[in-house]
Amino acid sequence: MTTQTMPETRRDFLRPLRYLWRVPCLLVHVILGILLCIGLLAWTGRAVMRNGQEPLAHRAIRWWSSWLLRIFGLRPVRVGQPLADPVLFVANHTSWLDIVLLHSQRAVCFVAKAEIARWPLVGWMASCGGTIFHRRGNNHSLASVMQVMVERLRAGRSVAVFPEGGTGHNGVLKVFHARIFQAALDAEVIVQPVALRFARHGRRLIDAGFREDENFMGNLLRLLGGPPMDAEVHFLQAVPSTPEARRRMAELARERIGHALDDHAI
Repeated sequence: MTTQTMPETRRDFLRPLRYLWRVPCLLVHVILGILLCIGLLAWTGRAVMRNGQEPLAHRAIRWWSSWLLRIFGLRPVRVGQPLADPVLFVANHTSWLDIVLLHSQRAVCFVAKAEIARWPLVGWMASCGGTIFHRRGNNHSLASVMQVMVERLRAGRSVAVFPEGGTGHNGVLKVFHARIFQAALDAEVIVQPVALRFARHGRRLIDAGFREDENFMGNLLRLLGGPPMDAEVHFLQAVPSTPEARRRMAELARERIGHALDDHAI
């Protein structure tokens, strides 16, 4: 079984040097992202995959996301193959980078918390990328989100969700909420589990995600100055549709993701 590493306690003398070149690169890359949103996604953001071929807007999202990861010292690694659109991707959730990580392999419409929509710049860029915003704990909001998800899936776009309902800590994979799987049943699309895993030398790093009581800016700065590591996206075997047992679909998806997180080594 792959060893899970805990936070490093040794002083990292290279951190200031990494900030010296990564911060300017990040600023330039954000400006490029703004230009992409204005010049491309605003006009072609609703484009869909045709005959397995990605539209230009989707390729641009993957390119921008891949380079954002590299600026943070993360090497994108794909294991397995994503199914052709439309698909409901369900993934584990430990970091704000999870969205970028999955986007580096497949441009999808994410379901994200409504607070992100109010973040300066980030909220606008997320909207340009087709993000569906959900107010947690609000049943009316969830019903509206489910309806939009079905509409996007039927229109040919893939949608990605984090069925844990929030970020996990210390490598713990929380229970998956089954109701979200109803969107795939209503739209009659396949559910593909995706395991998102940070690693170094083949060993999983559970400290790459949010630490308890760590905010977005604190996590961003910590990762921006951190040493290189791999950012793995494991596309797993699809989950059979069982309309009479959404709970079984959720449990099976969680089981496959948990296995990939714990037992896979690159």
